[in-house]
Amino acid sequence: MGQFKDLLASQDYVILDGALGTELEKRGYDVSGKLWSAKYLLEQPSVIRDLHTVYLETGADLITTSSYQATIKGLEAIGLSKEEALEVISLSVLLAKEAREVFWSSLPEEERQKRSYPLIAGDVGPYAAYLADGSEYTGNYQLTKEEYQDFHRPRIKALLEAGSDLLAIETIPNFLEASALIDLLATEFPDVESYISFTAQDSQHIADGTPIEEVAQLCDSSAQVLAFGINCSSPSLISPLLERIGSISQKPLVTYPNSGEIYDGSSQTWTSTPDNAHTLLENSRAWHKLGAKVVGGCCRTSPEDIFCLAKALKN
Repeated sequence: MGQFKDLLASQDYVILDGALGTELEKRGYDVSGKLWSAKYLLEQPSVIRDLHTVYLETGADLITTSSYQATIKGLEAIGLSKEEALEVISLSVLLAKEAREVFWSSLPEEERQKRSYPLIAGDVGPYAAYLADGSEYTGNYQLTKEEYQDFHRPRIKALLEAGSDLLAIETIPNFLEASALIDLLATEFPDVESYISFTAQDSQHIADGTPIEEVAQLCDSSAQVLAFGINCSSPSLISPLLERIGSISQKPLVTYPNSGEIYDGSSQTWTSTPDNAHTLLENSRAWHKLGAKVVGGCCRTSPEDIFCLAKALKN
């Protein structure tokens, strides 16, 4: 470990990848059902590996594994054993590693000198992703600290053993879950680097109503959370949230919004219209002034968006 810390120190911007599930859907793949894009770890893993490659080609410094919705409970619910579920989670890392190695070996030496060796972030989605009812955007669920940790522990272990360089704990809507995860890292995975990002429905709180300042204090206190911020939330909310975070913490911040559309968990569809007031590039530049260093896109963003970010921000 230490690679993520070094990357943050060496670059003004760290470029994340963009959407996985909604991008697969746009390309004609069916991502309906509780496993969402993770179903392709079972059915057609090459499409996930190929999309990782696309994001690397667009300039991403960091790619996240397709394990957001791949959980032990979720995979057991479709008939897999715990051991088989762990193998599926490990596969999400192996596919990302394969994509990275093929991509990196294809680059001329002069191109390798111009960019950092891409890192792989093991994706740890919230308990809500297993529920698959849209509660990533409400945080309306409650478990005990021990229950949250029991849920997340085996996936984290599998992601790390398979070779993730860091953890991407993302789309977290629930303060108690975030607290349980940070405690789990400190007590059982003390050498692991991570970033953590939250969902929000207004400009002052994360999705469950916890003030963003309280969230910032929690993240600022963790030596393993090297960066934190907001993802899969409307672009219009991010600047005021970053301003509030900046009053508490000076850690690098993370921003990768959705398109501004609204997700309906009951129908698994996106409604409303995209927020086109500013491009992702324009927003990312504005957020950089407020502390954002790790930038990318979430649901309904595309490889073209990441290409624009990388081309403009790396030059």
